[in-house]
Amino acid sequence: MARPYKPGPKQFVFAVGDGNDHHVSVGDPQEAYVAFSAFFRGRESDTYTVTDEAARQRLVLMPSLGVISRIADADHPRSEHLRVDRPNRYLPSAMLFFENGYAGLDHFGQWFSDLSNLDASPETRGAARAATFTTKAAAIEEVGRIWADSGIVDPSDRYYVFFDSHDVDDDRAERAELLQLIEFLGFERVDAPAEAAGGEVWVRTDPRLDAECARWS
Repeated sequence: MARPYKPGPKQFVFAVGDGNDHHVSVGDPQEAYVAFSAFFRGRESDTYTVTDEAARQRLVLMPSLGVISRIADADHPRSEHLRVDRPNRYLPSAMLFFENGYAGLDHFGQWFSDLSNLDASPETRGAARAATFTTKAAAIEEVGRIWADSGIVDPSDRYYVFFDSHDVDDDRAERAELLQLIEFLGFERVDAPAEAAGGEVWVRTDPRLDAECARWS
C-alpha cells in the first residue's frame, strides 16, 4: 500500500497542451499514478505534462521525441533531460515523480542538463555520462543502478550479468557508459558464454560490486 501524502491530499495538474488541463486531488502516489495512467492512455499527444504546483516541479513526457524532462522552478531552478529507448519507461517515471518529485528520478537513467546532448549518438551520450562520475563511490553507485535496471547474478555466483537477454542494439548509451565505468573502477569484464544474448556484459564478482548490488536488490 502506498504511503499517504503528509500533508494531504496533494494536487497535480495533467496537461497535453490543448487547454483542457486535468486537475486531481489524491491521497497517495498510487492514486496519482492510477489517475495519470488513465489520462496518458486516453489521449494521443506529443507531450504530456505533470505539474506539482505546490512544489513548483514538473515532469514532461515526450513520446514523439523519445524524451523525458524533469523541471524544478523553486529556489534553485534546474532541468534535466533523458533519452528514452523503450516506450514502457514513461509511466514508471511518472510513478517515481508522484513518490518523490524531481529527486525521485535521480536514478532513473542518464540525465543531461543540456537538451542538445540527447542528439548525440548513444555511444557519445554514454561516454559523456560516464565522465560526470569523478569519484569511485559515485561510479560504483551508478554501476549498481544500471545492474538493478536489467541485470542478474549468474547462477554460478561468479559473475554479474548486465543487460540480461538484451540484444546489442538495446541500451547502447548505458552499455557505453557501463564499459567506461568498469574500466575506471578496475572491475574485470569477462567474455560472455556463447549462448548469451549479444548485448550482455559479464563482470566477475568483486567485494565492492557485491556490496553495491546488494543495496539495489
